Amino acid sequence: MPVVSLSEKVDLPPEVVYAKVADMESYPTFMRTVRSLTVLQREEGRTITRWEADLKGTTFRWEEEDTFFPEERRIAYRLVKGDLRKFEGEWRVEPEGAGSRVTLTVDFDFGIPMLAQLLNPIATLLIRQNVEAMLRGLQESLTGR
Repeated sequence: MPVVSLSEKVDLPPEVVYAKVADMESYPTFMRTVRSLTVLQREEGRTITRWEADLKGTTFRWEEEDTFFPEERRIAYRLVKGDLRKFEGEWRVEPEGAGSRVTLTVDFDFGIPMLAQLLNPIATLLIRQNVEAMLRGLQESLTGR
């Protein structure tokens, strides 16, 4: 199953960056691929969210459980239900110099074993492009650049 993990340096303190990453409801305002994001359930340190996102003209819908670890500046997520068989990963914000390094990791599986050899390389490229766009949107939202 493919895994995509990308990171970006942000010239702001980790606490500021993590606060923006943890504000998932704001994602549609600065991440062009996220059409909508709704918090369905909120508990201490945990949410269930419903997502709708575009990947090169295809709309994907899913619900995920998000678990927040503010002391580690990390958010783990996993698929509850949706268009993929597996979709999980994490956001991680770590100190780097005077700023931060934010990393988004996505581990996914379309759940079609016979087509995996054909679909996985294409899907990996699309997920990679989406992760890049999400990190770019986060960077622009935080720094205005």
